Amino acid sequence: MAAAPVWSVDPRTGKQREQVAVEATAQEVDAAVRAAHDARGALGDRTVRGAFLRTAADRLEADKERLVATADAETALGTVRLTGELARTCFQLRAFADIVDEGAFLDVVINHPDDTATPPIPDLRRYKVPLGVVAVYSASNFPFAFSVAGGDTASALAAGCPVVVKAHPDHPALSEQVAGVLREAAAEHGVPAGVVGLVHGFEAGVELVKHPLVAAAGFTGSVRGGRALFDAAAARPVPIPFHGELGSLNPVVVTEAAAAERAEAIGVGLAGSMTLGVGQFCVKPGLVLAPSGEAGDRLLKSLTDAVADAGAGVLLDHRMRDNFVAGVAERTTLPDVEAPVTPGPADEHAVSAGFLTVPADRLTAEGEHDLLLEECFGPVTVVARYDGEDEVRGVLSRLPGNLTATVHLSEQEAAGEGRGAELLAELTPLAGRVLVNGWPTGVAVAPAQHHGGPYPATTSTSTSVGGTAIERWLRPVAYQNAPEALLPPELRDDNPLGLPRRFNGRLER
Repeated sequence: MAAAPVWSVDPRTGKQREQVAVEATAQEVDAAVRAAHDARGALGDRTVRGAFLRTAADRLEADKERLVATADAETALGTVRLTGELARTCFQLRAFADIVDEGAFLDVVINHPDDTATPPIPDLRRYKVPLGVVAVYSASNFPFAFSVAGGDTASALAAGCPVVVKAHPDHPALSEQVAGVLREAAAEHGVPAGVVGLVHGFEAGVELVKHPLVAAAGFTGSVRGGRALFDAAAARPVPIPFHGELGSLNPVVVTEAAAAERAEAIGVGLAGSMTLGVGQFCVKPGLVLAPSGEAGDRLLKSLTDAVADAGAGVLLDHRMRDNFVAGVAERTTLPDVEAPVTPGPADEHAVSAGFLTVPADRLTAEGEHDLLLEECFGPVTVVARYDGEDEVRGVLSRLPGNLTATVHLSEQEAAGEGRGAELLAELTPLAGRVLVNGWPTGVAVAPAQHHGGPYPATTSTSTSVGGTAIERWLRPVAYQNAPEALLPPELRDDNPLGLPRRFNGRLER
């Protein structure tokens, strides 16, 4: 039986652009994983790793025009957005190169023997080593930053782990092009092409997570798909870490004082955030708790005007479009749900943005309105109008884990008066990133960033953005009473690599 073709499709028309590849067989997945496994040694030198990552960024930038054109043809996200996303991806590669060069991620700790301790301490030396081959599952909505050269790949390569990427079907041509650029960069530093493998097809993705030489996996996508792979990773004879980003509602709380102070600005900001990228950001605000009364009415009026002015947009593929239209239709039939601006189909390919309102007390107890507490991918949000702090607490108590949670406070509340600190404390258990007087769309690539959250936002406590994302692909190992001559250079007393470390309790830079 012939392998199924992999087509590049234009979401603006639904028409096939070109056949890019064929879906990988189990044998082809095995070959890709084994080639990646054989490339591990070439990543052993940190100097080579850092140079490889920087060259990859340089080559991606040099090929920007071709890559952005292909990405736009396959995703309809627009050249401005995609050019910025490619720049972010290159910045991320270089940031991990800096981390590799510095070496602090190795967490070197050395303790000399101490017979006076109770119990006595032997000679102990600890650092972190790469896990092995990492399976990376690309996201649909970030064809650069969470795809073949995205954060999972960059952080895994920085850790010294080769990758095999399962391409997303929404941008297969771009995936092939980016993989080619990375392999060219690898060749420039004597690293085998197998260090970045690429496979297509649903079954290939399943085979990948089950492969005995795959040591860990990173995933960005739906709850259903991510949970299936997570369960497969756990069911292996040797289970592996599965770092999945699955879904998030990203709640927003607007206090009565904040609405009274700047209702119009909050409405405009919310509209911009929930329609950004046609509502296809993983941190889109999907539920907003706004007060009833005059200030809340002004906020809704501002939101209505701004959303009504938002143009129609094309989602990443027609399956997502169908799911969005069906999801909105199901939500609008619920009792007491209204649509001041009705989201839905604009034509056979595009969708229009909108938002729904519901009394908050409909969400404080289990019932049919629980559907409003589930993510709806696309340009829609739900505004729950509350009467009093008890309703806010009641809704928050029923929310699952999220990537972000946001609170809008007045100037006095932000200065420490009122419930500001209390609201922050209530939101902290719900999310990995808590924002004050901002909007969650836009995830800065910075050392202090955390892009993760309690399940179902993610399946682990790690981050997929920022420098600490490298920790996902490392494991600690300690040597006890090993002769100095046998130790890896990272753990020798004279520190020939000049690494930051903790030496007999002292932090050395």
